[in-house]
Amino acid sequence: MSVNDVFVSLLVAGLLLVVAKLLRNAIALFRTLFLPASVIAGVLGLLLGPQVLGGAFALLGLGETWHAGVLPEPVLEAWSRLPSLLISVVFATLFIGKVIPSVREIWRIAGPQVALGQSIAWGQYVVGIALALLVLSPVFGLDPIAGALIEIGFEGGHGTAAGLAETFEAFGFPEGSDLALGLATIGLVAGVLLGTVLVNWGVRTGRITLNEAGDPVEAARDATHDDLDDIDERERVARREQQTTDPLSIHVGYVAIAISLGWLLQQGLALVERATWGGEGGVELLVHMPLFPLAMLGGVMLQLVLERTGQASMVDRKLINRLGGFSLDLIIVAALATLSLDALGGNLVPFALLALAGISWNLAAYLLLAPRIIPEHAYERGLGDFGQSMGMTVTGLLLMRIADPRNRSGGLEAFGYKQLLFEPVVGGGLFTAASIPLIAQFGPLPVLLFTGALTVFWVVYGIRRFGPGGRQAER
Repeated sequence: MSVNDVFVSLLVAGLLLVVAKLLRNAIALFRTLFLPASVIAGVLGLLLGPQVLGGAFALLGLGETWHAGVLPEPVLEAWSRLPSLLISVVFATLFIGKVIPSVREIWRIAGPQVALGQSIAWGQYVVGIALALLVLSPVFGLDPIAGALIEIGFEGGHGTAAGLAETFEAFGFPEGSDLALGLATIGLVAGVLLGTVLVNWGVRTGRITLNEAGDPVEAARDATHDDLDDIDERERVARREQQTTDPLSIHVGYVAIAISLGWLLQQGLALVERATWGGEGGVELLVHMPLFPLAMLGGVMLQLVLERTGQASMVDRKLINRLGGFSLDLIIVAALATLSLDALGGNLVPFALLALAGISWNLAAYLLLAPRIIPEHAYERGLGDFGQSMGMTVTGLLLMRIADPRNRSGGLEAFGYKQLLFEPVVGGGLFTAASIPLIAQFGPLPVLLFTGALTVFWVVYGIRRFGPGGRQAER
């Protein structure tokens, strides 16, 4: 694959994004479902590629000439490699340019949101691994690693699912990435549809009291990742004082520094493991850790250094966001366009069971845990965690905007701060990346017991500490 192939693949992805944007504007259903242009573009690429259009040409006897559809094979090859590279950019940008408050301050504002989010995430592992042990492996012969797919696909989303493709392949379960991508797509659509139903149900039953006929279209327009960057007064003041004129190229350099720090962490951890428990015949875990969660830690390290040295105002957070958003769009287009329909078709029943189990757990957590963990405006604020648990942070923001247009519940602040204690671990964080080698090395049962214990801990702790009548709620 040449540099020219990569360049052409980016051009084709850009063209698909433009066409997808036009389709989204023209087709009301796409707007109703709040489908991002990147998802539409990825599906277009899949339809125009060898698995759909190429298959149709083969049936017409044109397979020898048009076996790849209308997409050149070098483009498809480049797309297959893009997600594992660009996912580090996405995660490196998560915290660069964000004011990182003290853990005490985060906990004061977002403690209930952290407890609920952690409960849902760890519970996804429990549900998935239990399903793998009881049904997927003995009945369908699926690798026990499939137990991690619900959290990777739903909580992690398209970017995480695509970024872990090489890890799935390294442990002999290459179809895992395709299944996770499929789950992420199902979660995205189901999250919007079910979330809208939940908002209407909450308003009718009086459980959601802050809704003032919020316009879903306006909510969708406002529900961007920038909402998570406008939650801290200190950050707003810093932005008003910010006089940065650094161009995009300099901000690419900041991202490069964060990824480089993550790479150094990756190499250091691998060296430590090889010198200790991972020696000859030992257990290897850290050597299989992908770069992207460590690039996220590299971004945190860089931001802390910038703050300590008084250079934080040099970073334009909105520009960093654009870099991350651009990379994520390309990942989604490339990953969906190269999605293996054979992998989904060959595991259709297990895929449906995973999707049903994941959606059921997320719904149950919202309906049963949110009002017991979040002391005030639980149904409005819990929608953020429900939306994120279905695959996209923006879905959570969208649902909270519809339920509470004026943010009188303070949900946006709590939801934003929650990410600082959430994303480094699950939802694409360190444990999400480590879950595959953990299940492969130790087996699904120990991981089930571990994640089950954490689920119970966060549920019990959240209820007793933050729930109505809890210690913090009584203060």
